[in-house]
Amino acid sequence: MLKKIFSVFFLFSVCHIPAGLAISNPNSCPKIQVCFTPGQNCTAEITDVIDGAKQSIFVQAYSFTSAPIAAHLIAAKKRGVKVNVILDKSQKTQRYSASRFLVNQHIPCWIDYKPAIAHNKIMIIDEKAVITGSFNFTKAAQNKNAENLLIIRDPALANLYLKNWQQRRAVSSYLTQTKSQRYNFF
Repeated sequence: MLKKIFSVFFLFSVCHIPAGLAISNPNSCPKIQVCFTPGQNCTAEITDVIDGAKQSIFVQAYSFTSAPIAAHLIAAKKRGVKVNVILDKSQKTQRYSASRFLVNQHIPCWIDYKPAIAHNKIMIIDEKAVITGSFNFTKAAQNKNAENLLIIRDPALANLYLKNWQQRRAVSSYLTQTKSQRYNFF
């Protein structure tokens, strides 16, 4: 299927590495994919990466209402991929949050209560790639907002993000399923 997406792939001949980050193979540079809304289908870019996951997906989300992204995370779990999610405290009560749907589908979710807001928008895929940017995992981010999304394929960077995910998970509260909160997301 031919997609009309103008994503850009950059392979730098000389890597400019941020302080404190060492790339795993100095002869190769991270591969970076960029997507912008309006005009591009960043949700499809995210779901394509989720669909390619083989081992693990770690998510941190400020706002999560995207039915397609939630559905692809469920499909990944059913394929045997380990999926874990940390959400901002607003997602516990937001009407259309994917939080309850994910919990109902037995995806472990935590609520990060410690900061004023847990404003992250990241996914760590197979400890090799990071999805990040201003793009919340929402329908509005795709259809209404001006947003940016980066998909960075670099194991060293993914490792740094995973360490941060683990630190946030350590201070977050597990979100449990209750009968009164069960509902269908779709």
